[in-house]
Amino acid sequence: MSTDASHEVRPAVDSAAGRAPRNDDAGQQPGPKGGLRRKGLSERNRPLWMLIPGGVLMIIIIVVPLLLGIYMSVLNLDQYTLRKWISAPLIGAENFVEAVTGSPLLHAVWLSVSYSLLAMVVTLPLGIAAAVATQNAFKGRAVIRSIFLIPYVLPAFVVATVWRTMLQPGGIVDEALGTVGIHVGLWLNGPQTFWTLVLVQIWASWPFIYLLALSGLQSVDHEVHEASALDGALWWNKLRYVIFPYLKGPLSLAFLIGMLHHINNFTLPFVLFGVPAPSDVEVLPILTYVTSFQSFRFGLSAAMAFISLVLIAIPLFVYLRAVKLDDADTPGAKK
Repeated sequence: MSTDASHEVRPAVDSAAGRAPRNDDAGQQPGPKGGLRRKGLSERNRPLWMLIPGGVLMIIIIVVPLLLGIYMSVLNLDQYTLRKWISAPLIGAENFVEAVTGSPLLHAVWLSVSYSLLAMVVTLPLGIAAAVATQNAFKGRAVIRSIFLIPYVLPAFVVATVWRTMLQPGGIVDEALGTVGIHVGLWLNGPQTFWTLVLVQIWASWPFIYLLALSGLQSVDHEVHEASALDGALWWNKLRYVIFPYLKGPLSLAFLIGMLHHINNFTLPFVLFGVPAPSDVEVLPILTYVTSFQSFRFGLSAAMAFISLVLIAIPLFVYLRAVKLDDADTPGAKK
């Protein structure tokens, strides 16, 4: 009998003997319908060991400091007990109670959320308008786009230093407003400090909205533009019914990231106003810094930091949940 004939008889003999058919081709397995499929990566044999370096790095940088911060928040840790902080008195939730009831934490949270929300409300239309204005090709578009990105690429320290110099009494801003008869008063100390922080934050962060809006505009299909032009749609109807639906996802992400960035922004108010900052701009990062490194209440500041982490995680969880629900509603998506 030839070799080909032996290959044809062997599966039948194996089946009659109660054994599973043997595949001579290496790297192949029986398919779900009796066919052969090539052996590859599946959900059960993925090389999870490749995640070890990133996992170890994440544990060292994120998990360990987080656990240390939680442990410090239940200790009476100050300048007297810092030398032997492991044996500092354990006081439980007293730091959390003091942070909520006996410190300006709630005021700082209100300031952080309100100034972040005001900045985002202004930067959203600015970024969208700039993206729409520079979407189509025209002479000098690359130069205009580069100029728009200047506030975003500059470090926050440089931005705060430049604005602090400009807003000094008798500085360039006071001189410019004085020529038209406007005398605002002190920018960096007094009742104007909150609006100064909002103004500088708007100038520094609107290009981020511009970038994400521009990326969303690039995804609009040219056929949609052509169809709306053939239908005679006005520019406002085109923006509302054609362009804005494409910008919903990028702008939602930009709004969330912008809010979280503003709430966590320490460099800008620290350099702009210094410490101790005026009470109108004592936002959450500044209050935590002052409590820790000026009042030396390390346990209390750890409790404040943990509370701020929880407050930040709430909108992030809501957004991620909404995105997951949107993906589940997509036809063909796994639920």
